Parts: sequence; structure tokens; C-alpha cells
Amino acid sequence: MSDGRGEAVAVTNVQVGEHAFLRRLYGDAYYPDHVLDRGRAVLLGLCERIEAERPADLAALYALTHAATEEFNALQDAFEEADSEIETVAREEIAGDFWFVASAYGFAAADVEELIAPRDW
Repeated sequence: MSDGRGEAVAVTNVQVGEHAFLRRLYGDAYYPDHVLDRGRAVLLGLCERIEAERPADLAALYALTHAATEEFNALQDAFEEADSEIETVAREEIAGDFWFVASAYGFAAADVEELIAPRDW
């Protein structure tokens, strides 16, 4: 499976494989592609962890999404160094992709705010 940029990924979920993560942000020059690529890798890494660990309930899923949210927290400096930031549009897009991931793996009842509870953006 390809990630749309020619890179192989280990995700087997068809919905995830066909999803363009951070799509709205890639179309905006305010968000540098090299930083978005790192954010996209966080989301794909989350998918890989979900497939590997197969969380049995929302609490287990939230543990995984919280770890991924912390990785996004760490990306804030990279955005700032590129004269960008995780602002309203980016927050909504990132949160939406976290919910997409939860839903794609059978957790449509997940609370989007809880998915990204440790965010500081």
C-alpha cells in the first residue's frame, strides 16, 4: 500500500489507506509540507499501533491517541520555526483526523475531545 507520496506504510485498514491525512492543510502554503509530513507520520503511526495492539475498549484507545497527541504537541516548535503554528484550522483538521482514525477502527463513539485530551495547541 502507498501513502500517496510513494512511501510504503504498514497499515492494512482500507479506509485508512485511502484517507488523505491533513488534506486541508497540505493545500495551504501557511503550513509547510515538511512539518505536515511529520504530523501525517504521527497519524499513520497511531494507526499502526492500533492495528498492532488492537485496543479492546475506549480507555485503551485513548491511551494510544493521547501518546500520539503528545507527539503533535512536540511538533509545535517545528511549526513555529517554519513561521507557522497549530491554529484554529489546523486544530480542527488534526482533531478530525483523530476522530476519523477512531471511527475507521470501530470506535465511532469516541469523544473527539478525549481523543486529544493532552493537547496543548
